[in-house]
Amino acid sequence: MSLTLTFWGTRGSIPSPGPSTVRYGGNTPCVELRTDDGWLIILDAGTGIRELGRALLEQHDGDPIAGDIFLTHAHWDHIQGIPFFAPLFRKGNRFTIWGSKSLQTSIDRVVRDQMSPVVFPVSFEELQARIDFQELAEERRRGNGYEVAAIGVRHPGGALGYRFSTGNADGRALVYVSDNELSDEARYDDSPEWREKLVSFVRGASVLVHDSTYTADEYQSFVGWGHSTHEQAVELALDADVERLVLFHHRPERTDDEVDRCVENCRALVASRGRQLEILAAAEGMTLTV
Repeated sequence: MSLTLTFWGTRGSIPSPGPSTVRYGGNTPCVELRTDDGWLIILDAGTGIRELGRALLEQHDGDPIAGDIFLTHAHWDHIQGIPFFAPLFRKGNRFTIWGSKSLQTSIDRVVRDQMSPVVFPVSFEELQARIDFQELAEERRRGNGYEVAAIGVRHPGGALGYRFSTGNADGRALVYVSDNELSDEARYDDSPEWREKLVSFVRGASVLVHDSTYTADEYQSFVGWGHSTHEQAVELALDADVERLVLFHHRPERTDDEVDRCVENCRALVASRGRQLEILAAAEGMTLTV
């Protein structure tokens, strides 16, 4: 058994369409995950979820759509696509939106508020699909053909990282950590063992999708903003014996050519250590099998 993931949004912070972001994409985070039996899992609901919704309606051709939506946190770039996710406007569809228990405001309140009349013309109550809300903390749960575990990561306001597997003995897994600050320069209310705990959580993953917003030089101007450098993501992947690292949450200003150079630099870093690690940059439309 396996899991298949497809990227629909790869940028962080704000959508960044234009000629310089065509290859890797300009939509904010959204990843589609499918089990062998076709169960739908959506990771984050940035603007990329709009095109995913269009594709789902075309694929199902009027048949009901159901799935789980896992939000890493409630910052705008991770939820702003929800009001534009067309399957939510169709009666008979059903989704469960999962979020962190540690948020200052419950996830259902956040989602409802972003569709209040002050900021959006269509209210949450006008959605026709059945929408359930569930909260989870650092725990393991079993879903429709998959297992998911969560871990708190280092981001202002709190965020979760997720580990998905089929529950088989082969141990293959996807770890998705969209927003996380790996540097010791940043101060968070976490334990001294936070990195060891994270490495253990990621250990042996077939695919690690991790925040790599900044270059090392850029990071010095953004300490405490909740994001990592490309090199820090590589170090985590090497420490955790990951098979494949996918650089994610590209900085809005980052051009496609600059993303290419970041990938080349990361591969050179791995080679200099005499290690084996496949490195890719997340691109809209890219599909991987876990």
